Amino acid sequence: MKFLKNRTVLGVVCIALALIICFAITPLFNASKSSTMKIIRIKNDVKIGQEITSKDIEVVEVGAYNMPSEVMQKSEDVVGKYAAAEMIKGEYVLAAKVSDTPASENAYLYNLTGEKRAISITIPSFAGGLSGKLISGDIVSVIAVDYKEKGETLVPEELQYVEVIAVTDSKGNDDETVIVKPDGEEETELPETVTLLVTPEQANILAELEAEGEIHVALVYRGTTENAQKFISAQEKYLTELAAGKENEKENISNPEVPQKPTAQVSSESEITEDQDTEKDSGESIHESNSGIDKIIIGSEDNSENNSDDNSDNTETEVTSNGESV
Repeated sequence: MKFLKNRTVLGVVCIALALIICFAITPLFNASKSSTMKIIRIKNDVKIGQEITSKDIEVVEVGAYNMPSEVMQKSEDVVGKYAAAEMIKGEYVLAAKVSDTPASENAYLYNLTGEKRAISITIPSFAGGLSGKLISGDIVSVIAVDYKEKGETLVPEELQYVEVIAVTDSKGNDDETVIVKPDGEEETELPETVTLLVTPEQANILAELEAEGEIHVALVYRGTTENAQKFISAQEKYLTELAAGKENEKENISNPEVPQKPTAQVSSESEITEDQDTEKDSGESIHESNSGIDKIIIGSEDNSENNSDDNSDNTETEVTSNGESV
């Protein structure tokens, strides 16, 4: 190590290192800092759950130095996606902030196709909303107090089976949302509204009840999606029959039939009575076939594989048109 004590040798080594730093390392560092890349930047503010369009973004060229690897670089990877977090103008689009599906808190609103409506009704009391026990997917009946100011409390036929898609508190948070206080404890809010998936006709009735009467919600079924659809199908069938009946009434009013003279004389009064009884019976059978909603029978889901001769394990629940179990 005697050569290290030689000042000449040390001077040459220092000069060599300085040349390497100046002409090799420094240019590479400067080149990396001067390199650029194209990224996606937000052009307009985007709310959570909002679909991102080509008008909301812009492609800009920026320095590549210290740029996060997850920043989005292609517009086709962003347009048509949904904002998983709120983004403001000038913000870079990161992969974690876009999603193929809407945010979970608004997903049920993005599933609307135009055939049905989402409408919220106010829960007048803690008991009126099933003591805060309602969840998405429940099938409920809407009970109207003093329906149409007639002093009757009943379940309108149009609202026998309705699907719950959200339960929301006074701050606009759905029941799945968990709010944590600064001290680490979870904050519990009582539900204020129930959002239902209904047809336009049902939405009109609910709007009238919301404005004029008091509403209670009764749970009819909670379980599998397949069984829940049976209740919805029964309600839709009744609404279709009801609409067809109203259409026939309009046609009869607009086009009244002109009574025609009988072409043949009835031989006896007994035949007249018999014909009238026949018409009456047929009319009653038609009325019975179109009155109310079909009964729904849901078999026990837990004991479906048990032996059929064990009556204690194989139970069935029969639901009538007014939502009560028999």
